[in-house]
Amino acid sequence: MQQPISDSPKLKQAGIVNVRFGEQVTVVEPVNIYGCSIGDHSFVGPFTEIQKNVLIGAYCKIQSHSFICELVTIGDHCFIGHGVMFVNDLFQTGKPAGGDASQWKATHIGHHVSIGSNATILPVTICDGVVIGAGAVVTKDINEPGIYAGNPAKKIRSLS
Repeated sequence: MQQPISDSPKLKQAGIVNVRFGEQVTVVEPVNIYGCSIGDHSFVGPFTEIQKNVLIGAYCKIQSHSFICELVTIGDHCFIGHGVMFVNDLFQTGKPAGGDASQWKATHIGHHVSIGSNATILPVTICDGVVIGAGAVVTKDINEPGIYAGNPAKKIRSLS
């Protein structure tokens, strides 16, 4: 059955609402960021969404088209490449949790972590001093510094 055409859709605008900014933060609009905290000297590129209860440290660079969902913490001096997607819902019941935040899981990114473009980060903990390759899918905690790539992401070498 065909849906009737509506001439009055419910419109919501992207914007910046209830954000705690550190000193000298740069944000390139349009963005949709709300209820989060962004540390000193950090940069947020355009077409980025950062949801509530996200903490981003100082001297971070979040490139365009990235999505940082609720319950993500990012340390200081981190780089998040273009189109990086963070996930907090593992579909544990076989469907999206929707608004049931009790089913969501947290992600913790350490300091001096670089995440390449188009990587996907599931709810994990990543220690300090890690590089995640472009397009990688991180499905498990990373507890030792190094370079990780692939799907699922695996350590490919140590950093010297």
